[in-house]
Amino acid sequence: MSNVLTIRGLKVAAPNGNLLVDGIDLDLAPGEVLGLIGESGAGKSTIGLAAMGYGRGGCRIVGGTIEIGGTSLMEGNRATREKMRGARIAYVAQSAAAAFNPAIRIGEQIVEGALYHGKMNRQEAEAWKLELLKTLQLPNPETFGERYPHQVSGGQLQRAMVAMAMSCRPDIIVLDEPTTALDVTTQIEVLALLRSLIQRYNTSALYITHDLAVVAQIANRIMVLRHGKMVEEGTAEQVLETPRQDYTRMLVAERQGNLVGETANRQLGDVLLDVSGVHAYYGKTPVLDDISCNLRRGETLAVVGESGSGKSTLARAIAGLLPTSAGMISFDGRRLDRSYKSRSREELRRIQLVYQLPDVALNPRQTVGEIIGRPMKFYFGMHDVPKQKEVSRLLDLIGLPQDFASRLPGALSGGQKQRVCIARALAAKPDLIICDEVTSALDPLVAEDILKLLKSLQQELGLSYLFITHDLGVVRRLADRTLVMQRGKIVEQGPTAEIFQPPFHPYTEELVTSVPELRRDWLDTVLAKRQQATA
Repeated sequence: MSNVLTIRGLKVAAPNGNLLVDGIDLDLAPGEVLGLIGESGAGKSTIGLAAMGYGRGGCRIVGGTIEIGGTSLMEGNRATREKMRGARIAYVAQSAAAAFNPAIRIGEQIVEGALYHGKMNRQEAEAWKLELLKTLQLPNPETFGERYPHQVSGGQLQRAMVAMAMSCRPDIIVLDEPTTALDVTTQIEVLALLRSLIQRYNTSALYITHDLAVVAQIANRIMVLRHGKMVEEGTAEQVLETPRQDYTRMLVAERQGNLVGETANRQLGDVLLDVSGVHAYYGKTPVLDDISCNLRRGETLAVVGESGSGKSTLARAIAGLLPTSAGMISFDGRRLDRSYKSRSREELRRIQLVYQLPDVALNPRQTVGEIIGRPMKFYFGMHDVPKQKEVSRLLDLIGLPQDFASRLPGALSGGQKQRVCIARALAAKPDLIICDEVTSALDPLVAEDILKLLKSLQQELGLSYLFITHDLGVVRRLADRTLVMQRGKIVEQGPTAEIFQPPFHPYTEELVTSVPELRRDWLDTVLAKRQQATA
């Protein structure tokens, strides 16, 4: 059977003319899943978008051929490409929050593609939407579509975005880090549902990710990329078990050692942050229930738990973005006002938050230099030359070239955007940085560099971190203490080494056993055990 997607000699150039993708050949058979693996900036997402005849952020396809089912995207005009997008090939972005229009109900956005392309009438589109919502196991599928994007969890919104991409029954679906921002328990659900959806409807897929253990569960073949070129390609078994190239072997070795290592004991200072008996609500729904914890100077406290457990809500309460209804939050011995609007500029400066979704956190119309430089101007009154020097210093610190200062966020990869968010937080010279999934968008090697950077900054500047994450490997390596949350409550907290040593609390054990392993049968094994447990 002929390929549904054929790419030959693909070249994609950045606005400055540098090649982001250089000479890529790619074949995708019906019902096949090809995993695209590589570090941030390797060209994974660029290839995925190019498969739709699209170049983001001013990038241009400058060479090669792209055919979907024998139809050339390069020879056709813009109308031809737009007719294919959504109908024959669809895209699932990493950031579901950025993909949905916040002012339109989810259900209407799901059926929009089928109606726009004339694939179905309203009745057929609504029936197909309901089938997709049921297949993706979304709650109350008959009424789920009546909600707005902000009214559902991250995992639910990610599944809704898959439904939106499948609305036209495309031949190909491009999955760009679809589970990266999800907690480990939700990730299992979404992975299993994606795999069953692809198999059920014989959909082909490009699965873009930096996590080898994740792609091992779903891909038939794997292509390893670096600096816009192919390093290695083969069956999933061959690439994972007997990698031929040094770079691939390094990726495999890093992932296999992801849960190894503990933080070294350090001398910690006095209590910097004290949270006591905090309650908070979204409307009438309780989201934080009697939360008490503290954080010392120079210490890292990890907060873990599934989607909707209250991790990010706790961060928002500490930052004053979500006013608490009861309890007290003190910083450096002084009680903080419940709302950031009533806090002093100095209090705002000393607590900085790095958001989970850089696409949402960065102003797309400001350059990287303007974004990083804004806190310098706001808190310290820096202008012109001193500000430019400090921007350059921070870019060096986070491992980005200084000429990135003139770029817009749209010209950066997901990992590069997240590093800009970290630099912006550092620009305020804070005492506490609340890191909300700051490595979730990064490939393992770049994430490791960021973790080393955070550790070195902590040692040099005495920074404290409240580290919200679903990556338990990161927790083991970075956190002095760990706080486990479920449904707005603290399940347990204590030294990280003790939390992750058996005997486990039942919920902590569920989290630990949900971390993907670099085995092709891992997902099947976990699902089978869960079926037995509920039988």
